[in-house]
Amino acid sequence: MSEARSRRVFFALWPDAEASGHLAALGHSLAGAGGRTIRPASLHLTLAFVGSVTPRQVAELEGIAAAVRADAFELSLDRLGFWPQRGILWAGCRQTPAPLRRLGETLGAELRAAGFARAAHAAQVPHVTLARRVRCAALPRLETPVHWPVGEFALVETHLHPSAASYRTLASFPLAAADAD
Repeated sequence: MSEARSRRVFFALWPDAEASGHLAALGHSLAGAGGRTIRPASLHLTLAFVGSVTPRQVAELEGIAAAVRADAFELSLDRLGFWPQRGILWAGCRQTPAPLRRLGETLGAELRAAGFARAAHAAQVPHVTLARRVRCAALPRLETPVHWPVGEFALVETHLHPSAASYRTLASFPLAAADAD
């Protein structure tokens, strides 16, 4: 008996509604005529890409993530970037916040220790993709950073469609409230 079909998954941070709105508007204003903007509901920051897994492995991933201990933090996207080879326009961090770096590193290490060798820590350049198929000679400076409070991370399943990918959160994992001074 074969196991049910595999699922393509990753761990991510989802912006709150206000940040999603700002990011979507930014993508629309910069994508140009040929660019394809990312729908607000699909905007995310990838922490670790896992790839195709079985339903049994999804349960294992949930257990690994539930054991990760990390602090909540405020994320500030204060930089625009462009990868010309794929036409990707993104918003990111000039300086990776230490809590984000620790969360990505811890999660990635735990995934690899559990045998998810393909798990790639994606936060070397923390970013939210705003648009694809963009042609861009120069980017404006991001005058007003986009902020959102990060209080959890999620295990997300990707569904690939001809026009775009869609995402479904399988489980969310809370981050610890930062200690007050």
